[in-house]
Amino acid sequence: MSVKAKKHLGQHFLKDENVAKKIADTLTENGYENVLEIGPGMGVLTKYLLQKKPKITVLELDSESVEYLNDNFKKEQININTSSEKFEIIEGDFLKKNLLEIFNQQQVAIIGNFPYNISSQIVFKAIENREFVPELSGMFQKEVAQRIAEKEGSKVYGILSVLTQAFFDVEYLFTVPPTIFNPPPKVDSGVIRCIRKENYTLPVDEKLFFRVVKTAFNQRRKMLRSSLKSFNLSVSLKEDPIFAKRPEQLSVAAFISLTQKIADNGI
Repeated sequence: MSVKAKKHLGQHFLKDENVAKKIADTLTENGYENVLEIGPGMGVLTKYLLQKKPKITVLELDSESVEYLNDNFKKEQININTSSEKFEIIEGDFLKKNLLEIFNQQQVAIIGNFPYNISSQIVFKAIENREFVPELSGMFQKEVAQRIAEKEGSKVYGILSVLTQAFFDVEYLFTVPPTIFNPPPKVDSGVIRCIRKENYTLPVDEKLFFRVVKTAFNQRRKMLRSSLKSFNLSVSLKEDPIFAKRPEQLSVAAFISLTQKIADNGI
């Protein structure tokens, strides 16, 4: 595949075997029998995933990569004693695929060297399908990885941080330099692991929670009494000390409490 084609896809392909193995080893293999790799490219990560116990499904948008995987990885399977039942190649766009249909409502871990241009959308889709996604790990642009894993009080803490950490325990694992990719990106990358919380439902209305978080961070420099004025807060509620804070000061638990206060206000 040409460099131009790779750039068009927004993806930088791994060429470092050690890093590929380290990413594969981020999988805990606990609580699922399926793994979905997004954007396998030439399969540098795939071959290490195939050494794991779960069934491996790869989802690739680029037809040249799909052709390469079909031509080469069937042979690779024989070399590592992997049956065809344990490996499946699907051509398509992850963001347009129905995970419930592909995996018949079975639990599936998601992993990959994620295309930078859709990495946040991949996380949001995992959140939407969290009932069936107990684990997500992989490589992101470092800034995005940090944003997902960061705690309150940080300038990079935001919507993606709160919504992911509401349902998953997130761990920033390691940083990767641009030199291990083809073509090399202009920034470092970061590998994280997200493990679904044992209790991944919220004690408040989830749609309202999402709305509160997004509205608050849309004007992150303002105090909450100003950024959340569209919720028609009562005068007495605005006097609650939480509304004198800015969104990056609130933990996930505090956002849950805030959502309940707004719900009680009559939204």
